[in-house]
Amino acid sequence: MSDYDALLLLSFGGPEGPDDVMPFLENVTRGRNVPRERLEKVAEHYHLFGGVSPINEQCRRLKAAIEADLAAHSIDLPVYWGNRNWTPYLADTVRQMAADGVRRAAAFVTSAYSGYSSHLQYLEDIARARAEVPGAPQIDKLPVYCRRPGFVDPFVDGVRDALARLPQDARLVFTAHSVPLAQPGRADYVAELEDVAATVAERAAPGRPWALVYQSRSGPPTQPWLEPDICDHLEKLAGEGVVAVAVVPIGFVSDHMEVKYDLDVEVADKAAALGLRFERVRTPCFDPRFAALARELITESAGAAAAGR
Repeated sequence: MSDYDALLLLSFGGPEGPDDVMPFLENVTRGRNVPRERLEKVAEHYHLFGGVSPINEQCRRLKAAIEADLAAHSIDLPVYWGNRNWTPYLADTVRQMAADGVRRAAAFVTSAYSGYSSHLQYLEDIARARAEVPGAPQIDKLPVYCRRPGFVDPFVDGVRDALARLPQDARLVFTAHSVPLAQPGRADYVAELEDVAATVAERAAPGRPWALVYQSRSGPPTQPWLEPDICDHLEKLAGEGVVAVAVVPIGFVSDHMEVKYDLDVEVADKAAALGLRFERVRTPCFDPRFAALARELITESAGAAAAGR
């Protein structure tokens, strides 16, 4: 660990009360010319949950789990936490790291895949925050980890558990956040999703039909995004006589609002209207194997750096 003297948990952020919701959404959509009425509609999703996104509390729990895992392996490394869109803002966290004398940190982000918003934008976030802080530490983003056992294995177990509660002919529906077709890194993102979904399906339910679909698109109707949409796919399955689905949020690390509302409310209601039995597979955020990923990645990165000297 001589190469690193801190670990940074880097996430998206979310509102923690009703007064936070609209400022948070304005942060997320700044520069994208999203109509006010669209923001107000999305704000309603948060207000169904008291104006609180689950993601910040999940990050607190994940930070504590990572700290416990490091301590269990006798690794004395402070863990910091910063967000892209809400407090604690990344620049403030970097400022605290600099004040604490941190020289070089590894960043573990709560997004497992390549692509722009899940990988490249976090590199931009880090560069922007460091530019704001005199004497900022070097911050190295840890590698994409979507194919790692600490991410994949919890999904395999979750799929098995969900299918055990459904009829034998239930279908698997893997879902991820849709992105514009023109977005940088889109091809890598899709290839990784297809590979991880195939791996989980083969290990959890060999031979069972499955599909990869998308959700939570937010762009104008004229802009092409990844398809098919999950609700459209459920309509197709119902038309084919399918009676049950296990929905696997393979594109997500934790139960943030795109899972708690878009899947657990909107998609669940759609499934009920179609007469489909519905189970949503849990995300890996609170699995000890996921918390251990941060240690595994930083250990490997430090070892690789040492070997290269």
